[in-house]
Amino acid sequence: MALDPAPDAPLARPDAAGRFHRDDQGRLVLRYPDGQHHAGVLPVRAFPLAAPDEGISIVGPDGHERLWIDRLSELDPADREVLERELADRELMPRILRLVSVSTFSTPSVWTLETDRGRTTLVLKGEEDIRRLPGGDLLIADSHGLHFRMTAPAGLDRESRRLLERFL
Repeated sequence: MALDPAPDAPLARPDAAGRFHRDDQGRLVLRYPDGQHHAGVLPVRAFPLAAPDEGISIVGPDGHERLWIDRLSELDPADREVLERELADRELMPRILRLVSVSTFSTPSVWTLETDRGRTTLVLKGEEDIRRLPGGDLLIADSHGLHFRMTAPAGLDRESRRLLERFL
């Protein structure tokens, strides 16, 4: 992808990306090797579930891509740390540890969950809101659009598996 919106701009290489840092106002800044700065940029994963460390687009406040990074591992450690922290702050996807209860085995259904962020509830509108991911994990969307990830459902406690099986 191009460093600038111009169609004949050179291709961006992670080693030519410059450095990422925060300015005095807390905005993420991209500095190109030529010294040009872009403040208020945001990293966006192209494939957040299937390949979270591959295909990162750095988008300016105007919505235009400023830089394409093939792999986070190609960045120097300081830049990688800044981007990983920024991505973690933007991407909230609680991980389900245990199903405590469900209100009914038909939908819509209210689920009470233990997550890596504490106890919460979600409203499952329909079974189609439970998606299987590569590797066997599940992605569950609640009625408000928040997504919960369930890693290794077979490794859940017996009661959680029993409740979950009614919806799969």
